[in-house]
Amino acid sequence: MAEALIDGIRTRYEVLGDGPPILMYAPGGFDAALEKWRTQGVYERVKLLDHLPKKHRCIVFDRRECGQSGGRVEPITWAHYVRQGKGLLEHLGIERAHVMGGCMGVSCAIAFGVMHPQATLSLLLWWPVGGAKYRIKAHQRFAEHLAYVGAHGLDGAVAHVQKEGKAFNADARGGPWASVIRTDPAFARDFSRQDATRYKEIVARMAKTLFDRDTSPGAEPEELLRLGIPALVVPGRDESHATSAARYLEECLPKSQYWDVLPEQQSETNAPARLLEFLAKLPM
Repeated sequence: MAEALIDGIRTRYEVLGDGPPILMYAPGGFDAALEKWRTQGVYERVKLLDHLPKKHRCIVFDRRECGQSGGRVEPITWAHYVRQGKGLLEHLGIERAHVMGGCMGVSCAIAFGVMHPQATLSLLLWWPVGGAKYRIKAHQRFAEHLAYVGAHGLDGAVAHVQKEGKAFNADARGGPWASVIRTDPAFARDFSRQDATRYKEIVARMAKTLFDRDTSPGAEPEELLRLGIPALVVPGRDESHATSAARYLEECLPKSQYWDVLPEQQSETNAPARLLEFLAKLPM
């Protein structure tokens, strides 16, 4: 593993394989560590990282506030995640790359495409998050954390994270910065000393900004409709990855292809081959 300082935030990353680069925003919600490409649900089954690096230079990394990467208390938007990915490409001397997202990473990927279309060779969108149930659950998670801070204070949230050691999506009480609290004692100390009222305002703003619709978040439909970037959309089908969110991206992205294969039928046999076929047919 390697580390780079991106936008003032420690970023853990790994580069696998050689060939045209793919910047890969990991799945896992608020626990989007690079390992999730091998261990999380469907990704463990389809084994993308056993196949994609044979043809491509795969850049995997811990998203900020996840895994071993650092973080900063601020009202995070999708643009902040884009800034991390673009900064990592610049650190590696890469001007243009395919951009892949899994799960919540899809929202980061489409935001990247909107903000940096000239740097985006294609979009690979695997199991976009979205749907009414997903938005409701996301808002409930933030509300649970705010209630816990209201009852126990910031010190209490830090103590809870240090005791339980779980990321935000596994235990909402610890909050969006739980992973950084767990891995960085100096950050944890400063976190507990900040102004609680301001902190609560930041968290409430994040929930409304990140999860603002009942379909795939990350970019406005008008922005997606203007993109001329080739895209492959792979659907999920559960409470966090509504199939309607994948169909929405197919509709909004003019140069999209939709892999119409049910999630339970997506396997190591067909999934990596479909991605590699899509990439191989793109103009160089």
